[in-house]
Formats: sequence, C-alpha cells, structure tokens
Amino acid sequence: MADIEFSREEREAICRRIQLYFQEELDQEIGQFDAGFLLDFFAGEIGPFFYNRGLYDAQAILESRMENVAEAIYELEKITESSR
Repeated sequence: MADIEFSREEREAICRRIQLYFQEELDQEIGQFDAGFLLDFFAGEIGPFFYNRGLYDAQAILESRMENVAEAIYELEKITESSR
C-alpha cells in the first residue's frame, strides 16, 4: 500500500483542525509544525486502519449492488427448455 498523502490544501486544513482540537479540548496551543508531525504520525500509524475500513465498506456495498444486478438479470431471463 502506498503512503497516505494529502494535497497542500488538505494538509493545511487538517493541521488547523488538529490545532483547534488542542486549543478547545486540551487548552494547549501547538504550532503548525507540531500539528504536521502529529498528522504524519496518525497518517502513518493509524491511517491504514481507517483506509482498510473504507475498503471493507466499499466492498460490502459493491457486493450488495452486484447481488441486485444478478437478481435483475435473472428476472429478465426468458423461459426455455433449458432454463434453470
């Protein structure tokens, strides 16, 4: 799996959220640099768990939709001597 990477704009937005969290919840101020280090840590160490969960959820949705497609195709089948 490739490393999780964010655009500059995404990275700045996430770092602002980290800084805001520290200010509001922990009553501590951290700079952009420290917030960036935290982001790198979480992206590298915890990000894969979220990434995998997203893949599992996408796979479950796809499987469900494919079952619906298979049922719709079966409903279109014409009766013949060799039908199921």
